[in-house]
Amino acid sequence: MSSTALWIAIGATAVGCYLIKLLGLSVPSGVLERPMVRRLSALLPVALLAALTAQQTLSEGTRIVLDARAAGLAAAAVALLLRAPFLVVVAVAVLATAGARALL
Repeated sequence: MSSTALWIAIGATAVGCYLIKLLGLSVPSGVLERPMVRRLSALLPVALLAALTAQQTLSEGTRIVLDARAAGLAAAAVALLLRAPFLVVVAVAVLATAGARALL
């Protein structure tokens, strides 16, 4: 990729980000006060974080992989279901991942 094309891509990305931000700021406040919009805006970050976690844990390149990371994620899910504190959930995930790696 030439440096001119790279700068065009950077400029287009910057303009696109600005326009998306401007679009969000220009939404009328009445739309944002609707109950469904409020529920969706509260749940959207959780859904995006869950999707990112699943993608990073269960894939390698373009392949789906079940390895020690999946064991750690499963252990963390169990700890969450048992209502463990956040640091305990993280510790359980780390220990489960390390244990699975040691066995594999």
